[in-house]
Amino acid sequence: MSFHHGSVRNLKLSGAAIWSEFKLLAVFKGKSMDFNLSEEHASFADAVRRFAQDKLAAGALQRAHSSAYPSEVARLLAGQGLLGIAFAEQDGGQGGSLMHAVLAIQEVALVCPKSADIVQAGNFGPIRTFVEYASPEQKARWLPELLSGQKLISLGMTEPDAGSAVTELKTSARRDGDHYVINGSKVFSTHSPDASLFLIYVRFGPGVDGIGSVLIERGTPGFSIGEPSAFMSGEEWCQLYMEDCRIPAANLLLGPGGFKKQISGFNVERLGNASRSLALGRHCFNIAREHVLIRKQFGRPLCEFQGLQWKFAEMALKLESAQLLLYKAAMEGEHGLPSAHSTAMAKLACNQAGWDVGNEALQAMGAMGYSRESIIEYCVRRIRGWMIAGGSIEMLKNRIAEGVFERSFSQRPAKAA
Repeated sequence: MSFHHGSVRNLKLSGAAIWSEFKLLAVFKGKSMDFNLSEEHASFADAVRRFAQDKLAAGALQRAHSSAYPSEVARLLAGQGLLGIAFAEQDGGQGGSLMHAVLAIQEVALVCPKSADIVQAGNFGPIRTFVEYASPEQKARWLPELLSGQKLISLGMTEPDAGSAVTELKTSARRDGDHYVINGSKVFSTHSPDASLFLIYVRFGPGVDGIGSVLIERGTPGFSIGEPSAFMSGEEWCQLYMEDCRIPAANLLLGPGGFKKQISGFNVERLGNASRSLALGRHCFNIAREHVLIRKQFGRPLCEFQGLQWKFAEMALKLESAQLLLYKAAMEGEHGLPSAHSTAMAKLACNQAGWDVGNEALQAMGAMGYSRESIIEYCVRRIRGWMIAGGSIEMLKNRIAEGVFERSFSQRPAKAA
């Protein structure tokens, strides 16, 4: 799939904030505004939709209920150019934008929710950080197989005592000649049962400035992967152990002082989380809508009962509202990185909308929605996890409040005088 970017004019609103390069949500046509996708974005979304319906619809429920990583689908998506969408062409990417990646996740998720995880893994998360900061040698060594769907990268950030307070991580990296020696452990690492490369947050020294990251390959001596554990969604993860694990100095991604760079890339990762949350909520909405149009009780279609009409009206409102915030954040990143404030707003809105809509759609479907015969119960379980992963909704509210008041608020207790 190819991408062509047209020029975008800044829109200046009298007495309001300036929205720069916001073609998607604010294109003036006379005295009105067009809130539709641009022609180019709509064409791309339509192409992904047709591909997903043709190649991914069959087997969607079976994939959802399998803990195995669908590697054959990963290669299929790679062949269609849906991995590395927003990466530069010289890096093996497609030269598109964050908006294209968001649209791809949404369109795939509306057909096969499990396959959207692959689009996420090939565009956001650790692979995004890797592409942003890896050396040319590192890219040449690992990126071709990552973008072809042959290999998978996992992030080792969370530790038993360092979750939301990630700066309290203890995993250490010590320079020893031409190597680094790594000691520590990580938990809740997405795709860890199947990944061949791990991006590990480490501590080189004290404080935030002592944090950076390294790359460790599966099979490296001193690096072991525990037995799989399962989340409520069925997704599996493994604890990672590093005991005097020696890696070449060439495997350093970001040295001391790299933490802020890593977190700026992590803000972008939230768009992948938000996209899936919202898309799975919409997927549930679409299924439940068809159900209440057809299903009859007391001699009438369910859609004729006002109680259900109000539910669907509220669901539609939440979906559309969150969609605008998601697109706003994605368009901010058309020529750079979106702000932490915008990504926090988008993720919070999409997490909440996806959960509320999925839960109400399940209720509207009754026992069928709660049954594993329907994909709705899977979507609800997945959405619930994204309200924790990638920044919990409580931490997002803290971040949004900092933007509102234009100051930071430490969550740590005040130091004694």
